[in-house]
Amino acid sequence: MILIKNAYLLGMEDINYEIRDLLVDGKTIQAIGSFDPKDYPQATVIDARERYLTPGIIDAHCHVGISEEGIGNEGADYNEVNDPVHPELRAIDAIKPQDEGIVEAMKAGVTTVSTGPGSANVIGGTFCIMKTKGTVIDQMVIKAESAMKMALGENPKRVYGGKNQTPNTRMASAALIRDALIKAREYRKKILDYKTDLAANKEVNPPETNLKWASLARVFDGFPVKIHAHQQDDIATAIRLINEFRLNATIEHATEGHLMCDYLKANHLRVIIGPTLGSKTKYELRHKSFASARILHENGIPFAIMTDHPVIQLANALTQVGLFVREGLPELEAFKAVTIRAAEILGIQDRLGSIAPGKDADLVLWDGHPLHYLTKTALVIIDGEIVHQA
Repeated sequence: MILIKNAYLLGMEDINYEIRDLLVDGKTIQAIGSFDPKDYPQATVIDARERYLTPGIIDAHCHVGISEEGIGNEGADYNEVNDPVHPELRAIDAIKPQDEGIVEAMKAGVTTVSTGPGSANVIGGTFCIMKTKGTVIDQMVIKAESAMKMALGENPKRVYGGKNQTPNTRMASAALIRDALIKAREYRKKILDYKTDLAANKEVNPPETNLKWASLARVFDGFPVKIHAHQQDDIATAIRLINEFRLNATIEHATEGHLMCDYLKANHLRVIIGPTLGSKTKYELRHKSFASARILHENGIPFAIMTDHPVIQLANALTQVGLFVREGLPELEAFKAVTIRAAEILGIQDRLGSIAPGKDADLVLWDGHPLHYLTKTALVIIDGEIVHQA
């Protein structure tokens, strides 16, 4: 049991910017209020000294563990570039918990990440949601397969056009995704028909197993899809595909999303924006702006903020968030974009993203204002365990 006294709480739900005590029992938050340490003689008591206490930071889109730091090709397992359609690939089969990026993220207060394939392929495989504490990936996962990754825009064109393969145009990228979804839908129908026949006691042979279409077919049952799209035209194509196939999808990056808020809102889209810190390394990033989050917020469009690690190191996640605040995003909304909003978009809000009784005890105590570049973590707790202490 851990008792944190005198914390300046940013709970992300009902309690924000207030001094409170917090009681952690096992892996979960037990209670918030005012507690006398004498009533909890077995507890480890921590005096927060009125410093900021927040939920653990959540990064909704990155490639940590599957794109390892300081290794080069040996640690680059995020893009299989021999075929642009690979829905059967799973990030969990390539994540290395000992990646320095994971360890540094944990020390910096990033306690949960959604990590997965890159954007070389139009369909790249599935993301994984995991904690940043642990040495065996199977003991760290929250969702072993959390979303199917798709990609539009420059990246698939560059990778396969350079090899004189399809896709060499945006038309081909969309066509490949559409073709794969139709094949997966047909495969799903065969499976459903087979199950119906079995239930009717008919003697039938099962359809031939196809890992690609079996994996992709899940999107027709609501399995989430993450579609990489920067430019307005690519975002519009993504929305066209989402509506055509009735996908449960988010737009990833959405660099020009703030230029088409009405269209995003009309289609009830959620976006995960970033990485915005850094230079404009390609044409489709020319409208990258730290004002984007403020504009999305003012237009009522739900969003989370990503690092796209290793593009921005997870350890510097809040440095980027602070720059969104500088350009007009309200501070509390900025914090929510890397906590409760990220959790909601990822579908893990029942466990994570805010400080509330019953939720996972993933907590960060900061030695200054969390968005100040000089601030460090004083204490990081994951699943009720102190994993880092300054």
